[in-house]
Amino acid sequence: MKSPLLSLPGAVPAEGRDEGVAAHYGDLFREQRALAEGDGFVDLSHRGVVTVSGDDRLSWLHLLVTQHMTELPPGQATEALILSANGHIEHALYLVDDGETVWAHVEPGTRAELIAYLESMKFFYRVEVADRTEDFAVVHLPAGSIAEVPEGAVVRETPHGRDLFLPRTELESFAASHGPAAGILAYEALRVEAHRPRLGFETDHRTIPHEVGLIGSAVHLQKGCYRGQETVARVQNLGKPPRRLVFLHLDGSEVLLPAHGTPLRLASDGEEGRQLGFVTTAVRHHELGPIALALVKRNVPVDAPLIAGTTAAAQETVVEP
Repeated sequence: MKSPLLSLPGAVPAEGRDEGVAAHYGDLFREQRALAEGDGFVDLSHRGVVTVSGDDRLSWLHLLVTQHMTELPPGQATEALILSANGHIEHALYLVDDGETVWAHVEPGTRAELIAYLESMKFFYRVEVADRTEDFAVVHLPAGSIAEVPEGAVVRETPHGRDLFLPRTELESFAASHGPAAGILAYEALRVEAHRPRLGFETDHRTIPHEVGLIGSAVHLQKGCYRGQETVARVQNLGKPPRRLVFLHLDGSEVLLPAHGTPLRLASDGEEGRQLGFVTTAVRHHELGPIALALVKRNVPVDAPLIAGTTAAAQETVVEP
C-alpha cells in the first residue's frame, strides 16, 4: 500500500519489505537526530492493522498468544507472539486495547496469514476479527515527543515512543502539522541501537523467542497453555537456545553495509572459516556509525572479533550465552 506521504519533498521510496513508505526524506542523519531528540514522526502506514472486538476478545487472545491478556487494562501497550507447535515464531503483534477493541499492528505482508489463523480459531467465542489496513495507518511519534495526538486516535505508548492508529484520510493533514517527517531508515537505526528484534529480520523459520531476547517483553512465563508453550518452558527450565542475538560495531571504513544474511565468521579464521551466524539488520547510525544486529551460535565466545563477509565486527552481548 503506497503512502501519500511519498509525495513530501525529498522523499525517497523504501525497497523490499518496507516498500510503500519513505526510506528517507533527503537527510538520513538529520532525521535520526530529530527522532532521538523527540521531534518529528515516522510513517509506518505500510504495516498491517488488525482488530479483535467482542466480549471474549481478551480471554480468547490469551489462549492463542504468548502474552498474558486476560487482565490487560485499556490503554496499556503490550506485544505478543504466535508460535508454531514447535515453538518457532510465526507472528509478532504490537497491541493495545481501547476498552472495546484490541488494536494490533503487524509486519507488512503478514496480516492475511494472521487473520486466516485467527479466524480458524474462533469456534464459539464472541469475537470479531477485522483487517483495518485499508482504513487505518500507523504513525510513530518518538520517545520524548510532546506532539499533540489527534482527537479520537488510538494510542499505543511504549518506552520507545507512541504508535498512533490514524484514519488514512488524515495522514497528510497529520504530516503537515507534526513534521518533520523521518524515514524508515532512521527508525530502523534507532531500533537496532535499542537491540529490538523485528520479525523477518532477526527471525527466520526456526527462531524461538529465547534467541532474540523476547522472554518477558513478548512472552509471559506465568500463564496457561498456548501453542508452542512446551518448547518455551523446556528451554527456559532445562536448556539454552541454540543461537543468540548480538549487537555489532562494524568497520566504518567500508563503503557498503553487510546485507541481511551475510555470513559471520571468526576474524582469526578469515573469509574461509566456518560460518557461525549471519547479519540480520545493518544500519548507519548518526553517532555510532555502522552497526548491526546478528544471530550467532550460542557457543561463540562473547569477546571474539568477527567478520561479516569481509567487514570487521566487534560484538556486544544482547542475549546471554
